[in-house]
Amino acid sequence: MRKPTLHDVAKAAGVSYATADRVLNARGGVAEKSVLRVRKAIEDLGYERDLHAANLSRKRHYHFRFILPNGDHSFFGALRAAVEAEKVQQRADRVMLSVVEVPALDADAQAEALEAEGLECDCIAIVATEAPRLSAAITALATRGIAVVTLVGDAAPEARAAYVGIDNVVAGRTAGRLLRMAHIARPGLVLPVVGTLSARDHRERLEGLQAVLAEEGHALAALPAISVHDRPDLMRARLTEALATHPQISGIYSIGGGNRGLLEVLSASPAPRPFVVMHELTPTARSGLERGLVDAVIDQKPAQEVALAIDVMKAIVAGRDWRDPAREITPTIYLKDNLPVTGSAGGPL
Repeated sequence: MRKPTLHDVAKAAGVSYATADRVLNARGGVAEKSVLRVRKAIEDLGYERDLHAANLSRKRHYHFRFILPNGDHSFFGALRAAVEAEKVQQRADRVMLSVVEVPALDADAQAEALEAEGLECDCIAIVATEAPRLSAAITALATRGIAVVTLVGDAAPEARAAYVGIDNVVAGRTAGRLLRMAHIARPGLVLPVVGTLSARDHRERLEGLQAVLAEEGHALAALPAISVHDRPDLMRARLTEALATHPQISGIYSIGGGNRGLLEVLSASPAPRPFVVMHELTPTARSGLERGLVDAVIDQKPAQEVALAIDVMKAIVAGRDWRDPAREITPTIYLKDNLPVTGSAGGPL
């Protein structure tokens, strides 16, 4: 069965092709009753716009911009590499991709990138840290007709067009369940380590952990989270202090980055070491698993996230509906025994 065309939409709506095209591309100048008929015909027929064909017929290029954290953080390096890998294929669809790098966990720098004069693009994806200024910048862009998609961690849900990433509360609950399984029939004390609680993904993972540890039927408790701003030096200093203050710590949940410092502390600590759960199969996390310093890694598949974000951005600029991508990505739990043959891209974390 052939796909419906815009001619079919125009015929079903009782309008000219030109009118249907004006409605589809939001160019105005069409009576409201005709707009409603065209939209109903699109819905009834299940019409989906072919972005490549539309771009080709208008000699139009779309420009999607990714605002990503810079530095040697492995996971964000993998995100940048995934965008680079998509560039050639997307260029064939007349979609141009570009990357702007800003400091990690810096909401002001992220907002400045969104507020930049002359910012011209059709859609933006950003790894965002929640802050009023950033929410205002996303709202201002939406007013200008530039949709913003949040990536990895959500922010400004009242203004952004979509969130692409894992369910971070579920990820935190998963970590909590793994820690409980490691403490069957014995009490324990878990130390959560976050980058910053202004990052929604870090905050939601902590909430998920705490919800599982609050359930009855076990004697596993959590200390207040320590914040290391994804920095190995802060991880090393603050984790060393926490272990000295609470020698009974039997579990560590590293919610963000800075994990080189964590491995350094664990490798120098006497046995038995705490049960450790962290995120993202970076070279550092892989090394931790292989060396027996880390027990489980929850990986959110950065290449899949970037590809899904591009699909959502295409749907937005084409005026098509899209499925909520928030639960499209199911994380993988890696143990020492099921590591893939090769490690993830990126530098140290």
